Amino acid sequence: MQRSTLVRTSNLSIAFALGVALASPALAQTGLPKPVPRLIQLNQAAVESCDVLKGPPETVTMHSGYMVLAHSKSVGKHSTRGYEEAVIVLSGSGEMRITDGPTFTLKPYTVAYCPPLTEHDVVNTGADTLRYIWLVAKAR
Repeated sequence: MQRSTLVRTSNLSIAFALGVALASPALAQTGLPKPVPRLIQLNQAAVESCDVLKGPPETVTMHSGYMVLAHSKSVGKHSTRGYEEAVIVLSGSGEMRITDGPTFTLKPYTVAYCPPLTEHDVVNTGADTLRYIWLVAKAR
């Protein structure tokens, strides 16, 4: 059975499918933590970024955060290393720039995926604050 966590803002709902069979004996046999369902309320007026899910024991392998990026700012080049990453844009506009690869235009309701071992940067190219959720999970 797959569980979902619903994150709701005043004009947007996002369901995070955790993909974890919480009652599954198979999960217990792996020795991985058994997370519990949770509801997280994001602050739509936040002026700073924050963690959303901090990894084990809150999740099996997933980490996530709420990024608040001011006009013309970037998160800085970094690598996903052994993780894959998804960026889910809530508001604003920008770009995900993959080193030696494509540049993705980010706007509300777009999702950009970055595979493991990939250097990239996210830049706010718009006039307004860029707000997005980033999710990373350990690659197998």
